[in-house]
Amino acid sequence: MTFLRLALTVIGVLMVVIGLIWIGQGTGAFPYPASSFMINQTPWIIRGAGVAIVGLAVIWAARRFIR
Repeated sequence: MTFLRLALTVIGVLMVVIGLIWIGQGTGAFPYPASSFMINQTPWIIRGAGVAIVGLAVIWAARRFIR
């Protein structure tokens, strides 16, 4: 069970990081690479927020329910 808890925590952290990158690109605050189709596009802000929230939920569930 410890491995499952660790694996879910790592997956959740990666989801949060990816979501924050998507939010940054969608807002134009993180315009890398310069030719990215995600820069200044509102849908990527919403998708990034959703992925980050799900990642936080995965982390919370791994810490709360898996012993």
